[in-house]
Amino acid sequence: MKQLSILLTAIAFILVGCTGGSENTTFDCATHLSEGGSMNSIDVTMTEGSGYGRDLLSKYTSFALTTDLSVLSENECKMLPHLFAAAEQMDDVFWMQAYGDKDALLTSIEDPALREFAKINYGPWDRIDGNDPFVNGVGPKPLGSNLYPADMSKSEFEAASALDPTLAGLYTVVVRDADERLKAIPYHEAFASQMESAAGHLRAAAEFADDPGLKNYLTLRADALTSSDYQASDFAWMNMKDNQIEMVIGPIETYEDALFGQKAAAEAYVLIKDMAWSERLSRYAALLPQLQVGLPVPDAYKQETPGTDSDLNAYDVIYYAGDTNAGSKTIAINLPNDEQVQLEKGTRRLQLKNSMQAKFDKILVPISEVLIAEDQRSNISFDAFFGNTMFREVAHGLGIKNTITGKGTVREAIKEHYSALEEGKADILGLYMVLSLIETGDYDAVPEDHVVTFLAGIFRSVRFGASSAHGKANMIRFNFFREMGAFSRDEATGTYRADFDKMGTAMAALSETILRLQGDGDYDAVGAFVDKYGQVGSELQADLDRLSDAGIPVDIVFEQGLAVVGGTAGK
Repeated sequence: MKQLSILLTAIAFILVGCTGGSENTTFDCATHLSEGGSMNSIDVTMTEGSGYGRDLLSKYTSFALTTDLSVLSENECKMLPHLFAAAEQMDDVFWMQAYGDKDALLTSIEDPALREFAKINYGPWDRIDGNDPFVNGVGPKPLGSNLYPADMSKSEFEAASALDPTLAGLYTVVVRDADERLKAIPYHEAFASQMESAAGHLRAAAEFADDPGLKNYLTLRADALTSSDYQASDFAWMNMKDNQIEMVIGPIETYEDALFGQKAAAEAYVLIKDMAWSERLSRYAALLPQLQVGLPVPDAYKQETPGTDSDLNAYDVIYYAGDTNAGSKTIAINLPNDEQVQLEKGTRRLQLKNSMQAKFDKILVPISEVLIAEDQRSNISFDAFFGNTMFREVAHGLGIKNTITGKGTVREAIKEHYSALEEGKADILGLYMVLSLIETGDYDAVPEDHVVTFLAGIFRSVRFGASSAHGKANMIRFNFFREMGAFSRDEATGTYRADFDKMGTAMAALSETILRLQGDGDYDAVGAFVDKYGQVGSELQADLDRLSDAGIPVDIVFEQGLAVVGGTAGK
């Protein structure tokens, strides 16, 4: 049945491309995609439903994912329906990983506003409010989501995985067998229908790919989805350099596994490269070895040499699905996560320019008008926001991947704390690097702009809540910076002012602290650090409440789909 669906889809695309085929007809990608194309959206301004549900929806504002389709060739345009279809399969897989039966949940929610809110959260728990349940009768969100049996304890898993290491696999879901023993099922078996369908669409898209690197990646990624063996496709993804279209798909990040931080969740992005912006950014990837040497930490913690095949590019993202579309949305990507690929090849950093601009305009600027000292608001700029985010992704590739104490990889050693600490490392090292490069003349920017925009960004991201690795990382940084006097708060105005001198000292101190914790792989020490600094105090909470009272959204949701991407929806 899946093969038939893919075949019919392909035939439809061919027929559309052949209609009206006079020699003088110019192929128009937007028109091609809109004919029969659909739109996915969340109505965050709906008037139906309870006041409670509408208040929850008001935490978000909507943004249409569009791009200039004229940069695509006809073949590239014809890839998009298949790439979108493959992404939709990851959406279905993530629903099962995060909650379970999507249709049963949505049918059970009578309040239309709460039903829409459940779609944003991929379940009945508010992801930007500590996973607080918002549906009556629903208990706390399981730390392991739906990736482990709900009745499984940590000690039971640890004992069982010592005998059967497949239970701890990145691409397995853990269930109970007929004898109630824990059993690992590879994703390509547990979600066979969705993985096979997505793989079929990737192979169909590969037939249209003009770029040989993209064709090879899509083919290998299709194989990976149906085998749960992703390394070859990760290497292939690193080898792509000249492709205009980008596809990120598969089980990738481990944020959804708050129990052990070791199960990857399904996600997808479809992106269009901005060639002009990417050309401007390309030189910074070559500075990685220099930046690694300059890290503010003893040599033992920076002895690894990052791969030299890294790149840095800017994109318009035109589709989000699965993990990356749940709750707060990603605006930059640093992949792959495979430590071996990182050490041999490096990583690729993808800056999602259109989503970044939306968050800057709709959220960061309004936050600064409430919480940043009036005389420092002129230092808030999109270029600084973009630069901080860009170097944040560069920073993911720096530091250390393997502990220096023989405890394996950092991810294995510090378990569920890995994501928050890694995001915190990237944030602070990103700012450290951009200021260092400004000082050496390698980056032309105003340092005060980056510092003040960074401070405003803490308030933006801390609103994602403790259930978000990014939210937790920003809580840690806010409290660490406050302890070191990197900013001050005016009691009369309730606004914050960056102290540029003390900010530098605090940056270096926090960078060294996190890098040492990662390199030592001391699980207990990391836990104590997170417990101490990863809390929202009453004063900060009151200031965050002021943002909500001002009607400033916490994050964005998307209008997306074939009918949207070319800006033709509603026309």
